[in-house]
Amino acid sequence: MDKQPLAETAVDRIETVFGEHRTYRRAHARGVIYEAEFTANGLAAEYTAAPHFQAGKVKALARFSHSSPDPTWTDVMSPVKGLGVQFQLPGGDITNIVGVNSPIFFAKTPEAFTEILGIVTSFKDGKPRLRELAKLLIRYPESRAAFKILKKMHAPASFATGRYHSIHAFYFIGRDGKRTPIKYEWEPDAGMETLSPKSAGSLPFGYYEWEIEDRLQKGPVSFTLNIVLGEEGDPTDDPTVAWPEERQKVAIGKLEIGRPAPEAELEKFDPTVMTDGIECSEDRILHFRHPVYTVSHERRKKEN
Repeated sequence: MDKQPLAETAVDRIETVFGEHRTYRRAHARGVIYEAEFTANGLAAEYTAAPHFQAGKVKALARFSHSSPDPTWTDVMSPVKGLGVQFQLPGGDITNIVGVNSPIFFAKTPEAFTEILGIVTSFKDGKPRLRELAKLLIRYPESRAAFKILKKMHAPASFATGRYHSIHAFYFIGRDGKRTPIKYEWEPDAGMETLSPKSAGSLPFGYYEWEIEDRLQKGPVSFTLNIVLGEEGDPTDDPTVAWPEERQKVAIGKLEIGRPAPEAELEKFDPTVMTDGIECSEDRILHFRHPVYTVSHERRKKEN
């Protein structure tokens, strides 16, 4: 089965498990989008010729989101939060970084991802049934690490206090042609803050959306963009495996959140949209995101 039919199957299964919610994204359905500005400090220029990572400023869009494909889920039922950033480059081009507050993914291949969606039908209840989960982990042992993290994960206290990981590896291409494997990480300038399960359970529906708006009324909200430098032996093709904690990090810029931009909600934050100086890694899940996002986007456009 080639990528496009498999992408159609994956999106169909998301709709089967979580319901068909017209006009919404098929993952990270509920969220809020803002204008933003990214200021690069120039330290990335050692590793990449990408225009938005040279010293200077570019406009951007930033979308905070809940991971569930079902927009009616309560905030606590979706502890994984997302931050998608679209950089608006000179000449009208764009490029994106998509991050979540989990450092790894639960599937290594598009086939595994699609089959897991077909197995874990009880995800629609918020948590998979133990018997189904046990069968899944026997079939896909590489998924154990991600589900272990999800089981222990505490939701951030705010969209503004989560650390967002790109999960996938990319290559920075220097002006000399050198390729450096990297991962992205958005570090909250407000500091990391999470909620206890008891506190999270008492949150009203839509808490994260009005909390970030209230926070912005009181002062700036910003994130530092770090690149994590991969070393020999670090997998660039497997999003189910985390790189060692001791890997060097370089802070390459700052994202400052601006005013709401609901008119941009139809924008597609495809992490495979590249610019000069950056390449996708060999990660098959990363490449699979393009046709899946395309299928979802086309359905949303028709519905809107």
